Amino acid sequence: MAKFRVGRVGEQIKKEISSLIQTELKDPRIGFITVTGVDVTGDLSQARVYLSILGSDEQKEATLHALGRAKGFLRTELGHRMRLRHTPEIEFRFDSSIAYGSHIEALLQEINRESRNA
Repeated sequence: MAKFRVGRVGEQIKKEISSLIQTELKDPRIGFITVTGVDVTGDLSQARVYLSILGSDEQKEATLHALGRAKGFLRTELGHRMRLRHTPEIEFRFDSSIAYGSHIEALLQEINRESRNA
C-alpha cells in the first residue's frame, strides 16, 4: 500500500511542478521544459524531478540554475496545492533519455540509408 501512495504522490508532484513552471515562474532563463518523471523516496522526504530541456548546454544549465533558485517557492506552492503535512525536498536533474533516443534514431536512419545505397 505504501508503494502505491508513493507512486501516486510522485505523479501528483509531476503534474503540479509542470503547472507551476508553466504558469508561475517568470524567470527568462527558464527555457522550454518537460517534466519527464519524479522519483519520491519511501518516506516522502525527497523528490527527484527529471526534466527534458530544449536548447544548448548553456541554456540547459541556466534553466537548471533558475529552477534551483526557485526551489523554495516551488516547494511552498507544492505544499499548499497538495496539502501535504511535510513537503518533500526537491532536486532537479536533467533527463537525457529523449536526446539519447533521438540520437539513436538518427543513427538508425543513417544506417538504413547506407544499406539502401549499397
